[in-house]
Amino acid sequence: MAPAGLLLAALGGAAGAVARILLGHWLSAPAASPAFPRGTFLVNLAGCLAAGLLAGLVERHPGWLSPELRLALFAGVLGGFTTFSAFGLETVQLLRRGDWLLAAGYAGGSVLLGLAAVWLGLRVAGPA
Repeated sequence: MAPAGLLLAALGGAAGAVARILLGHWLSAPAASPAFPRGTFLVNLAGCLAAGLLAGLVERHPGWLSPELRLALFAGVLGGFTTFSAFGLETVQLLRRGDWLLAAGYAGGSVLLGLAAVWLGLRVAGPA
């Protein structure tokens, strides 16, 4: 992997993270229910939409983006914005290939094991 691609991904990741923080804060400001993480929820949906739009454009116009720019946009910007976008895109790609069982295992396993990992981390590192 070229150093230029990694640098672009790092810069894109920084931009995506800042965008996530600002947009999430803005979307959460007038929250009707502070218990529901509306900002994160909407940012994740926006990231999934952006991943789908970008992937569709790349499929329609294969030479449109260089490999370095694809890395910067997908892994960098969208990765910094939300990893949920990668999860959504990869799940749909599995479904489009007809790998229904693998997609279900990936989606279900990601959600359930992800929640279990957070719970375990809290149990290990949290207050006694």
